[in-house]
Amino acid sequence: MPSVAATHNVPVHTPGGHYDIHIGSGLLDDPAVWQGLPRARHAVIVSNPVIAAYHGAALLRALAPHYRQITSLHLPDGEAHKDWPALNLIFEHLLAHGCDRKTVLFALGGGVVGDMTGFAAATYMRGVPFVQVPTTLLAQVDSSVGGKTAINHARGKNMIGAFYQPARVLCDLATLATLPPRELAAGLAEVIKYGPIADDAFFGWIEREMPALLARDPAALAHAVRRCCEIKAAVVGEDEREGGLRAILNFGHTFGHAIEAGLGYGQWLHGEAVGCGMVLGAALSVELGLIDAAYAARIEAVVGAAGLPTRAPSMPLAQWFDWMRVDKKAEDGEIRFIVIEAPGRAGLRPAPDSLVERVIERLSTRPGVTTDSTTDARPLGQ
Repeated sequence: MPSVAATHNVPVHTPGGHYDIHIGSGLLDDPAVWQGLPRARHAVIVSNPVIAAYHGAALLRALAPHYRQITSLHLPDGEAHKDWPALNLIFEHLLAHGCDRKTVLFALGGGVVGDMTGFAAATYMRGVPFVQVPTTLLAQVDSSVGGKTAINHARGKNMIGAFYQPARVLCDLATLATLPPRELAAGLAEVIKYGPIADDAFFGWIEREMPALLARDPAALAHAVRRCCEIKAAVVGEDEREGGLRAILNFGHTFGHAIEAGLGYGQWLHGEAVGCGMVLGAALSVELGLIDAAYAARIEAVVGAAGLPTRAPSMPLAQWFDWMRVDKKAEDGEIRFIVIEAPGRAGLRPAPDSLVERVIERLSTRPGVTTDSTTDARPLGQ
């Protein structure tokens, strides 16, 4: 059983709810952080078979003193199952067990489990409380915080969802020990993101500490998770529903979502696509005359050092633009990108198609991306 270390609390204040992010090692075994949970007769743990095998019993022990009835549901694993059929599994479970409006949902897992549990909580009986228990680095530093919940659609990523804040977020750093190396790297993409968009000193720290992060050094991971949560809490507190400032948190995501959808959900992990998307976004920022090539090169170098792809997959340009035009930041069919305006500062801007094409062609896995507009732009397997 992991020892309980010092816990850091990061408060989140939004119109949709006030809650704390608890960060520490051994939180699943720390009775103190489980006090004051939403009161109910019934709690439901939503997870997947892989995560539940590692951490399900510990969460069950933590919740047992607080709820008379606890049931568990395991969703299919992976981004490919972030869809209506898997979401309906949650509703079926809630209805079959007679869950009422006070039932509390606990999301134990990564971003897919967290997003789907949150969306189910937002819509079941028009809203029930839920708690995030993220077990991946990506979820701890990004998706579990801020109340974005959604499922994917064949025509676009995260296109169906709701803003719905959790009652609490518990980031047990000890759960990161079970992450496969590929998942750890994917989470580092979202860690890297926060530097160029909001804190250039933190970006320098990430560059220096990347070996320690990859080695899962406890102190390095604790600092990274805490600083990322502090930045996201501040941004979400100012702009809960992404009317302006919050969009900067999507640096790399317009390109990244196009990669995920174009290849077929699950072929690249979300963090892999975002890491590559940041390289493209930095190059676009250079093309727009906002930053110099040296800063873009630093972003590319640290993405590569994390073990993430720095070259985009080969897809027809028409396919890239079809996917990017359904991005949630697009307006009236105009694609808008998060760009780096200066080290540690980002903004939302349109970009001429010609510059976007130049960046994609230069940073794709093969020179000369096809411009065949007749190519089927649906995701693979659709």
